[in-house]
This record gives sequence, C-alpha cells and structure tokens, in this order.
Amino acid sequence: MDITVRTARPDEFAEAGELVARAYLDGGLLEFGDSDPYLKTLRDAAGRAAHAELLVAEDHQGVLLGTVTFVGEGGPYAELAREGEGEFRMLGVRESARGRGVGEALVRACMTRAQALGLTGLVLSTLHSMQPAHRLYERLGFVRTPDRDWSPLEGLVLWAYALRL
Repeated sequence: MDITVRTARPDEFAEAGELVARAYLDGGLLEFGDSDPYLKTLRDAAGRAAHAELLVAEDHQGVLLGTVTFVGEGGPYAELAREGEGEFRMLGVRESARGRGVGEALVRACMTRAQALGLTGLVLSTLHSMQPAHRLYERLGFVRTPDRDWSPLEGLVLWAYALRL
C-alpha cells in the first residue's frame, strides 16, 4: 500500500478529528463511550494544529487513513516530554486501514520530525490495553518506561514509552 504522511490542511481538520475520535470509540478506548469528555479533545484537530503538528496519512487516492499529533517543542499538548524530547499523541487509524502499515508510517514520521528538530528522544503515553500498539512501538525501538507512567484522571493510568534518538 502506498502511504503518504504529511501535515494536515485546514480543510481536513474536521475529518482528521472525527477519524481519531472514531478510532478511539471503535477500539473501546473511552471509558464513557459516546459521552466521554475526551471526545471533544479528540475531535478538536484544529485546536491541536494551532499548537502542535497535526499529521495525516493518506493513500494514493488522497483518502485519509490515519492521523497523529506530533509535539516537537513543548506547548499545551506536551504531557510527558522532558527537555530535548518530542512527543506524539492521539494516534488513530481508520478501521478499514488497520494492519496495512498506517500506524507505523505515522510513528516513523514523528521519529523523523523529532530527529530533524535535533531532539534526543521521543515519548508517548498509551493505555495498558493497547497491545497491538505496544508491539509496534517496541518493534520500532521504543522502550517501556514505567517510572514515567502517569494518571491524567483518577483511576486512569497511562503507560509511558520512550525512544532515544
């Protein structure tokens, strides 16, 4: 499959936001389903694009297959990154495109961007239940870093992974 990863255009923000929201909903990743307050954040791709880099993956026909938010130099979307580190968040792949390398292409794009900025590391947070994602991260060289696990909400623990660049 021919996949291109690039910065999202403003006319794609709504679709990218809905794509990642749908990926979280369909994957059972939101505790409160359709009424989960995090859905508003997921759908706000325009807000993310104003403070971070919103990336999309598309096929050769221009169909959006996935999206991720890359945080290269701090700001309101940096949750885990320390000085000299980049971070990525809200990775989502359209259900019909899963298993075709879209997630890997998006993660590799974040790795490339972090290196281009001269960053020394790349970090991410994930739910313990996201086993397929964990396998991808580990295959790409990310290491589980339990000492950086954290809780954005009571009862919700996010696992940390880090990559030295």
